[in-house]
Amino acid sequence: MTRTRPCPPEVRRGRLRKATQFLEAAHLAWDFADEDDVADAYITLCVHAGIAAADVICCSRLGEHSQTENHNEAAAHLAKADRDSVKHPRTRLGMKTRSGYSHTPATADE
Repeated sequence: MTRTRPCPPEVRRGRLRKATQFLEAAHLAWDFADEDDVADAYITLCVHAGIAAADVICCSRLGEHSQTENHNEAAAHLAKADRDSVKHPRTRLGMKTRSGYSHTPATADE
């Protein structure tokens, strides 16, 4: 069973602000550095933007968002809100593992 948190309007707006912040920070990092030097940070910021955006989708459609650390449970919860969107978090989370937890750097070509 996925743990969830209710989403009153201020939570939805807050998660949307965070999604926007992460995405804007990712673009700034990308624009002001050599792509290969920031690829891992860029991917990680994009993943966090996507997680926050998924929360906004769930908040808007279900009135709650996932509070689990289990990514599969969170993806299943997103599927309840928007079945077509669930493939994106799974792709991002695979990239997050390599970018954030591996010794192997991502490249601009990925």
